[in-house]
Amino acid sequence: MTTLYFQNARLIDPEAGTDTLGSLTVKAGAILARDEKAPKTAVVVDCGGKCLAPGIVDWGVKIGEPGERHRESFRSAGLAAAAGGVTTIIARPDTLPAIDTPETLEFVTRRAAEAPVRIRHMAALTKGRLGAEMTEIGFLRDAGAIAFTDVFKVSTEAKAITRAMAYAKSLGTLVVGHPQDPGLSSGAAATSGKFASLRGIPAVSPMAERMGLERDLALVEMTGVRYHADQITTAKSLPALARAKAAGLDVTAGTSIHHLTLNEFDVGDYRTFFKMTPPLRSEQDRLAIVAAVADGAIDIICSMHTPADEESKRLPFEEAAPGAVALETFLPAAMRLYHAGHLDLPALFRAMALNPANRLGLPQGRLSPGAPADLVLFDPDAPFLMDRFRLRSKSKNTPFDGARMEGKVLATYVAGTQVFAAEA
Repeated sequence: MTTLYFQNARLIDPEAGTDTLGSLTVKAGAILARDEKAPKTAVVVDCGGKCLAPGIVDWGVKIGEPGERHRESFRSAGLAAAAGGVTTIIARPDTLPAIDTPETLEFVTRRAAEAPVRIRHMAALTKGRLGAEMTEIGFLRDAGAIAFTDVFKVSTEAKAITRAMAYAKSLGTLVVGHPQDPGLSSGAAATSGKFASLRGIPAVSPMAERMGLERDLALVEMTGVRYHADQITTAKSLPALARAKAAGLDVTAGTSIHHLTLNEFDVGDYRTFFKMTPPLRSEQDRLAIVAAVADGAIDIICSMHTPADEESKRLPFEEAAPGAVALETFLPAAMRLYHAGHLDLPALFRAMALNPANRLGLPQGRLSPGAPADLVLFDPDAPFLMDRFRLRSKSKNTPFDGARMEGKVLATYVAGTQVFAAEA
């Protein structure tokens, strides 16, 4: 096996919380040592003082197989991920059909071999993601499901969800919830307030998120299940989350890079690339969520990569499909938080790599000896103009089209093998 020696690297270590100049030795797909002399037979990679960090573990990526391969395939998602410094994709089960049987999970696991990065799958919590009858959680776990979620479909059948949570608890598996009250949020396309009223867009109060979270946390307290809230996006949700953690519940929370870097005004003149689930929030909410990531109240940042074709986006705002592609824009968008002084690089990679890996029981997300050599080499200061048609995703629905951004991936490695190199 080839030994790689990364020298003159700015090592971003989320585990130690450090940002230091040093070297990294990689052998047999794993990190062998730090800050030691280069082995005689090693291939030397001069990083030129650029940042070398653990590859991003992106939790909540939608891939269109099965059913919507025209939006995103495993191959296209893998290529986009590699170009964006994402070395592990945690794929969602909101496919057609949903990943709710061991057979479907086996199919997507085989298909995922086409991708140049690691892909792990979440499975549906209830059959068809309909919220009525739980899936075969034990068999799905044995087939490789890493967590269970119905994604954006929030069940009103509390008894059914309680049974599923209780069973998941008995198996030690993780349940991922989408905090939202389905009644209040039904049909909404924006956050309620003056802006939505002036634009005439059907809106939902931020309180719907808090209500959904409070319900889920009550069920977590009842069942003792391991629980992760996929997207916390409003300040009103933070006290409930803090109380749950203080009470010792096994609870973590995430948020999306779009809710950390965009706000409700970005919708502008009904630009559907900015339509998200949940909708973009006020600037006050955005800053509150950024602060919650900085102080550790919110554990994880994800892309919530949601590909949508042109036909589903070129519709009136209310009717357009929600979501945005983000595998390639994740890191440069995160650099906005770094350059604004909100989060340093170790804190960012703690939320983007180490924490999701730890929560899912994966060995990735760290630079310690023995860890998988899943790495991203990037320049946090490199400026560029985002052109959506250069994205490797099949769908091009990014809110950052035409934006001036900083932060460029130079190379990506999975198990010590280079899977992406930027054009010279």
